[in-house]
Amino acid sequence: MKIAYFNCFSGISGDMILGALLDAGLKKEYLEKELSKLNLSGYRLAVKKIAKKGLAATQVKVEIEEKGVERKLRDIINGIENSKLVEEDKKQIKKIFYKIGEAEAKIHKKDIKDIHFHEVGGLDSIIDITSAVVGMRILGIKEVYSSVLPLGNGFVKCAHGNIPVPAPATLEILKGVPVYSSGIKSEMVTPTGAGIISSFAKNFGEMPLMKVERIGYGAGEKEFTIPNLLRVSIGEKILRDENLK
Repeated sequence: MKIAYFNCFSGISGDMILGALLDAGLKKEYLEKELSKLNLSGYRLAVKKIAKKGLAATQVKVEIEEKGVERKLRDIINGIENSKLVEEDKKQIKKIFYKIGEAEAKIHKKDIKDIHFHEVGGLDSIIDITSAVVGMRILGIKEVYSSVLPLGNGFVKCAHGNIPVPAPATLEILKGVPVYSSGIKSEMVTPTGAGIISSFAKNFGEMPLMKVERIGYGAGEKEFTIPNLLRVSIGEKILRDENLK
C-alpha cells in the first residue's frame, strides 16, 4: 500500500503541501488538467525551485487576480459539487472545508451556514485544498501519516486584525491532534494546512515502517533559524510481520 509521511518540522500550510507533492514527482500539467475541472479562472500556479538553508525545495504560489473576495461555505461547496472533479475528490475537499467551517463557526459563535470565509475562502486556498486532494490521488497515496505539529507564537494579521498565534481557527481544527510549542515567533501552521493534514492523517507521531520511494520538499515563504520546509516521504507501507521475514 502506498503511503505518505509528512515531516512538519517547520509547520505546514496549503502551499507547502502542494510544493512537497510537486517536488516528490506530481506533474504540474496533470494537476492543472484536474484543476481546470473546477471551472475557476483568474489564477495561475507559479512554481520554482529554491533553497532554504542550502536544501533544495519547490516553492508554489497561487497567483490570483481577485482581491478581497469573501465566500460563504455554501458557495464553496456548491462550486465543488458542480465541478467535473471525480466524486472521490469532491467528497474529501468538502470534508476539509466543513472541518474549517465548523471551527470558524465555533470561534465566532455563528451558524456554519452564515460563516464568511476570509483568507480560507480565497481562490488561492480553494486551489491549495483541491490540489492537495487531487495530488495525493494522482500519486496513488492511500494512507497519510504526519509528525507532531509545531505551533509558533506571537501574532498574525488577518481580516479581523491582529490575532494570537496559533490562530484560533487553527487551534480549534487541531483539537485532538498532538502539538507542541516551537518557540518560533511566527505562524507555522495555517488553517488551510491544519484542515488538510488533520483530515488526511491516520496518525501523528514517528514515521511508520515503510520503504521510501520518493521524497519531496515544499518551501514556505518565511525565513526561520531552521529550514522552512515541509518534507514528504512516499513509499510502500511495511507490515511488522513482513519486516520479520
